[in-house]
Amino acid sequence: MSENFFKAATLDDLLHEVFEELLSVEGYVDASRGRMKEIFGATLMLTNPRARLSRSESKGKLFSALGELLWYLTGDNDLNFIKYYVGRFYEGESEDGITVRSGYGERMFNHSGSIDQVQNVINLLESRPSSRRAVIQLFDASDLTAPYKSIPCTCTLQFLIRGGELNLLVNMRSNDAFWGLPHDVFAFTMLQEIVARSIGVDVGVYQHCAGSLHLYENKFDEARNYLREGWMNNIAMDSMPLGDPWPAINKVKRIADLVRRDGTTELTPIELEPYWRDISCLLMWLHSFKQKDFEKCSELKKNIKNQAYHIFIEDKLANRQD
Repeated sequence: MSENFFKAATLDDLLHEVFEELLSVEGYVDASRGRMKEIFGATLMLTNPRARLSRSESKGKLFSALGELLWYLTGDNDLNFIKYYVGRFYEGESEDGITVRSGYGERMFNHSGSIDQVQNVINLLESRPSSRRAVIQLFDASDLTAPYKSIPCTCTLQFLIRGGELNLLVNMRSNDAFWGLPHDVFAFTMLQEIVARSIGVDVGVYQHCAGSLHLYENKFDEARNYLREGWMNNIAMDSMPLGDPWPAINKVKRIADLVRRDGTTELTPIELEPYWRDISCLLMWLHSFKQKDFEKCSELKKNIKNQAYHIFIEDKLANRQD
């Protein structure tokens, strides 16, 4: 029987343990998307949810993880939005070439056309801090009623205040350990901190449970290469500013639209705290990188105050294809 509980302070430490365990699993599962090794009923605990980014060369995917978070925060499942950040990954997931059924944004913020589950959780925890009902449902019974190309991998998110801190428990039916897990941890711990700030508490621990935590055979070598990189430095993101985060989030969402649709890369009109300003600068940097405007990339990098982000910028520049 495989080890199925993993606990660490950083995402890299968790990934290191998970990949080692998955690669050691005997036997394979022949799944619809390829041959894989699997851990059944895996539980991962991240004791410092702000240590949500991998520092490694092979798994340091800041820009795609940030793009996926923003996709959720739009409350929409627009295919073109997420393609901008992750390329063609979701193209095979769409029935109509316009939306992605497995996207979480609409289900979080506009479930059944009218229910804002995130705001409902915030309201509940403000009025009843000890509640065990603060649950967001993503997987729905209707997901099994037709042969959709993709359906949500995440079933529920449960927010629980204990000891004055907000913990988050995520339950997933299926989780790709190599590609999906790092993105899920980033997006969900960011949401955890957003909700925590909304109700005036700090973050506690993040716990992540997967019915099937798996590694596809075509990623075995990449997982081994990751392990050969060794243990990473423990560098966490800064704490999110105190107070209501939604005005700043709405500004960042607007900036993301202007950058993606109009190519805006000007810092002057941005009135944001450094935490959110850095994120906006990262979005502008990515656009400049896509346009191969490396002079603008250099200018924007100087305006990103958090040095923890610079390693991701340097990695993309080192691997660029002119």
